[in-house]
Amino acid sequence: MRTIIVATDFSPAAHNAVNYATDMALALQAQLVVLHVYQIPVAVTDTPLLMLSVDELRDAAEEKLKTLHTGLVHITSGALNIITVARLGNTIDELDELSSNYQPLAIVLGSTGMSNFEAALFGSTTALAVKHLNWPVFAIPAGKEYGTGIKKIGFACDFNNVRETTPFAEINNLVKTFGASLHVVHIEKESEEGKTKLKESSILKLWLEESQPSFEFITHDDIEDAINEFAENSNLDLLIVIPKKHSGLAALFHKSNTKQLIFHSRVPVVCMHED
Repeated sequence: MRTIIVATDFSPAAHNAVNYATDMALALQAQLVVLHVYQIPVAVTDTPLLMLSVDELRDAAEEKLKTLHTGLVHITSGALNIITVARLGNTIDELDELSSNYQPLAIVLGSTGMSNFEAALFGSTTALAVKHLNWPVFAIPAGKEYGTGIKKIGFACDFNNVRETTPFAEINNLVKTFGASLHVVHIEKESEEGKTKLKESSILKLWLEESQPSFEFITHDDIEDAINEFAENSNLDLLIVIPKKHSGLAALFHKSNTKQLIFHSRVPVVCMHED
C-alpha cells in the first residue's frame, strides 16, 4: 500500500503540512503515517537538570497525537488509514528508520518550523531531511493547500551530467502517480553552448519520454529567483529539485546561503537525490 509520512512538532507550519499530506493521501488512496519526535528538555545550569521525566514527555506526546488523530479521522470521515507514532530521539534518525519500514511515496514536512535564530544554529528539520534522507522530501510552504491536486510538475535541471545524476525512474513514477504534466526548466546565467544544451536535453527527452516533458530555457543572474518566477508564472503545483554537490542548485541548500529555495518558494518543492 502507498504510504505518506508526515512529521509534526505541532507548530503552525507542521499543522499545514499535516493537512497537505492528509489531502494527498486521500487523493492517492494511500495510508498516512504521522510522526512526532520528542526530546528531553534539560535546564541549563551548572548541574543539568531534567525538566520533565521521559514518561511525562511520552504521555504528553501521545495525548497530542491522539487529539490530532481524532481530528483527522473526523475531517476525512474515516476514509483514511491513519497511523500515529511518537518516538524519543532525533527527528531525522526516526524519519529514516520509519521510512525504511514503510518505503514511503513521500515524506512531507513544513518548510518552516524554527525561528530564524534556531535555524541559523541548528538548521531546520526540513533542510536536514533533504540532506540526509533518501526518499522524496516534500517541503510545503506555509499556508499552501493541496487543493485540486498536483497537475503541473516542474523539474529544475542544471544540465550537468544528467544521465549520471537524474533519477529518471523516480521522476517518471511521480508524474504518473499524480497524472501530471512535466515541465523542465533550465536556468543559465549567460548563454550556454548550444551543443551542450542539445545533448543534455536530448538525454532528458529520451529517459523521460513517458512523461512527455516540455522544456523552458531562461537566462537570469539569480538561479533561485528565476526558478521561483517560473514556478509561479507557470502555475506549477510542485517543483522537483535535485541538490548536487558541485552545482548552482547545491548552493541553494548551503547553510551560508541566505536564499534557500525550500524556504522561499511559494510552490511545494520535492527534493530527490542523484541517481
